[in-house]
Amino acid sequence: MTPANLQEHVTPIMDHTASIHDLISIMARLRDPEHGCPWDLEQTFRTILPFTLEEAYEVAEAIDQGDMDALRDELGDLLLQVVFHARMAQELGHFGFQEVVQAICDKMIRRHPHVFADAELTSAQAVYANWESVKAAERAGQKRAREESLLAGVARSLPALVRAEKLQRRAARVGFDWQDIEGVFEKVVEELGECREAMSSEVDPDARVQEIGDLLFSCVNLARHLGVDAEQGLREANHRFEQRFGWVERALRSEGREPGPAVRDEMERLWNLAKQEEG
Repeated sequence: MTPANLQEHVTPIMDHTASIHDLISIMARLRDPEHGCPWDLEQTFRTILPFTLEEAYEVAEAIDQGDMDALRDELGDLLLQVVFHARMAQELGHFGFQEVVQAICDKMIRRHPHVFADAELTSAQAVYANWESVKAAERAGQKRAREESLLAGVARSLPALVRAEKLQRRAARVGFDWQDIEGVFEKVVEELGECREAMSSEVDPDARVQEIGDLLFSCVNLARHLGVDAEQGLREANHRFEQRFGWVERALRSEGREPGPAVRDEMERLWNLAKQEEG
């Protein structure tokens, strides 16, 4: 395609307010076997998946930072991923973008009978319980062998903290849960003790991985009972660590020093000062 022809193709889109149809058309052109982009043409669901996950995390980062300009751009990037996957599915004869939209519209109407029908759900808790009930009915109706379990359908590709919480919530729906939060606290302490034993004894590395996993799983359980999103909590902890360590680095370099084992005690002192500065 010559630059002139490319300009003729793009200009109509640039001359009016863009719509989802324009984005679908752009993706169709990128995947055109004769005139498309070589990189886009080489992609598959599996090769695009890492980009899809990355864009979702970048949306989360924009929200955490309260950056609305970035959120606008990242939502666009995430929407592109949806259009990309739908286009590849259409090429294989499975479904297109319109079917994706139809499916989610049907699902939202079906899961909100208190809005689109005559069901009476007067609290957020009742809405959530109904949502989960409808989802369970949908899974039962699909009649797939892999969805016979109550825990089926919780994607293995989810971040581990998110998946742990979802698995726990599924089990809690049938009463498999702690009766009170004190039991959860005790479980965390128990798992921490087992981690200490694993570190002080001659156990194989796999056993240590298992004990750490059990501790993290119990911490997710504690977060759930406290009404805290474990993934969000850890993201914010990561951000605080990054900010505080950056403060320590800047303080040291202002004195002509660099972080390192030789200034371990000074780094600890500055770390505590950084925490005070936050307060």
